[in-house]
Amino acid sequence: MDILNLLTSPEAWIALITLTALEIVLGIDNIVFISIMASKLPPEQQDRARVLGLGAAMVMRIALLFSISFIIGLTEPLFTIPIIEREVSGRDLILFVGGLFLIAKATFEIHERLEGSEHGTTSPKVATMTSVIIQIMLLDIVFSLDSVITAVGMADDLAVMVAAVVIAVLVMLVAAKPISDVVERHPSLKMLALSFLLLIGTSLVAESFHVEIPKGYIYFAMGFSVLVEVLNIRSRSRGKPVALRDAYIKDQGADSPPEPAGPPTSPA
Repeated sequence: MDILNLLTSPEAWIALITLTALEIVLGIDNIVFISIMASKLPPEQQDRARVLGLGAAMVMRIALLFSISFIIGLTEPLFTIPIIEREVSGRDLILFVGGLFLIAKATFEIHERLEGSEHGTTSPKVATMTSVIIQIMLLDIVFSLDSVITAVGMADDLAVMVAAVVIAVLVMLVAAKPISDVVERHPSLKMLALSFLLLIGTSLVAESFHVEIPKGYIYFAMGFSVLVEVLNIRSRSRGKPVALRDAYIKDQGADSPPEPAGPPTSPA
């Protein structure tokens, strides 16, 4: 279909609007993960990390769309597990590894935010832009795979799929900073967001075993939890929220380690 026919086709516009809405919904988990990862960096670097993370997601999704034959091939069985007689495809392996990574990452983040220095001997670490972007890109591969498979199944024209991905990423880019700011101001929301990552990771692992958990159930649970917590925050707005432990150094550059505390001075 040429560009003129595409612009004047009602079916193409309906597909674009529907697919864009689905891409935005499927990108919610991506925004949550990017917001949490970017919060480890100094404030002046967080916007850049969010832009690079979502930009990488857009590039990977478009690249996967242009390799539709590769995406279709990922759903073909690679081998069979004899004990349970289950066929395993490339998509299953990616979802399984990505789900485990997300569960482990969320668990580590919860531990680092809640366990104080008296519970361990590790000192605060220095978060670098490179390490944050690499972790974002690894999870973007998993999130992009789910998104692209949905796009391929819903639209027939490649231009419509690419346009939907670009529009969805632009919307997520606008929403990423406000979401990050709200999550940073309220530690309870950050813990809730990390629990969402545990939930999403579990659903990815289940999906890799062909156990389909409807996305609507997951997003309803997430939305209802956020609504309840917002009501809690409003009802207790006079109290000062508890401060989570910051396991990452933000005020100093990556090349300047924190200065050790000097020996205590004896009273005169």
